[in-house]
Amino acid sequence: MQIPITGFIYESNDVSLNGDHSHVLYVTSLDGRRVHIHGFSGFTSFDDDHRHDYLGRTEPAPSGVPHVHRYFTITSFFDGHEHRIEGTTGPAIDIPCGGHYHEFKGTTTINGYKPHKHMYSGKTGNEVS
Repeated sequence: MQIPITGFIYESNDVSLNGDHSHVLYVTSLDGRRVHIHGFSGFTSFDDDHRHDYLGRTEPAPSGVPHVHRYFTITSFFDGHEHRIEGTTGPAIDIPCGGHYHEFKGTTTINGYKPHKHMYSGKTGNEVS
């Protein structure tokens, strides 16, 4: 099954250490519906005598229908390590003045000189087209 999408590609002129450059695909519609994203940020739980902060954007999802978003980010670097954060948000929660947000929670990957993990939870910001 094919689902039509529209969007545009942005080519970065930044070159990584291995000589590659990157492209970012901005999806503007999915199966004929406008899409949106959410920003999210927060702090992990305090474990192994520290915590990490994180910042990211969800993957696009269709607007105007019940939906969830996938998300992925890397925590801040601390004491020689970082952790991956990824998952799927809960369903949309309407905001009285318009728009919606999503709640999310999970556990980071295990990492560090003394292997450990952190818990995280939060709410996304309002939708962004």
